[in-house]
Parts: sequence; C-alpha cells; structure tokens
Amino acid sequence: MIFSLDENFPKSAENFLQSLGHTTYHAYQTEYQGSNDEKLFSLAQDYKAIFLTTDKDFFHTIPLKFKSHYGIIVVAISLPNRKSILEKLKWAIENLDLESFANKVVLLRDKSYTIR
Repeated sequence: MIFSLDENFPKSAENFLQSLGHTTYHAYQTEYQGSNDEKLFSLAQDYKAIFLTTDKDFFHTIPLKFKSHYGIIVVAISLPNRKSILEKLKWAIENLDLESFANKVVLLRDKSYTIR
C-alpha cells in the first residue's frame, strides 16, 4: 500500500509503515511542506496514496470537495502524541480493509471510529 502523511503525522508512523513493506511519502520531505490542506491532499492523490492526518477538518471537507480519492485516515484523539497516534494507526492497519479503502474517510477517536 501507499501512504501519504500530513505534516502533523509523526515520523515514527512512517517508519512503522515502511517496516511493514508499505511505501510512504511525508509532507515534510517535499517542496509542498507548509502548503494548504487541499494541495497536500491533491499530492496524496497523485501518489495514489491513503492520506494520514490528525487534522479533523479533512473528515468533513474532503468528501465534499473530492468525490473520488484513495482514502483518508484522520486520527482525532484527546492526547495526540506520537505514541497514541501510532497506536491508532496500528489499530487501523490491523482492523480496516485498506485494500478496498477508496473513497472512504475514517475518523479514529479515543474509543470509537466513524467511516464515511
């Protein structure tokens, strides 16, 4: 699988995904670092990647702006530190069918999740 990580997503998540054999692109590694949300998401679509972010706005806006995309995972938890974000990502990898993730937006919270 291919994942594109928003600037706010920890580098440890990129290392974790690569250890599982996935391809990753992180916004901080590109000339688009500091770009607006729509540009970063468009870049993920160019990569044909699932977009990972902690920015809850993506859950609400992207389905309205992009009818077709490769999927988004939003981690919106009360204490968003590196460890807790990575735990949520691990849960998503183990429990969600990412092979058929196109056009889905998942909001991961502390004790629940929503798929749109």
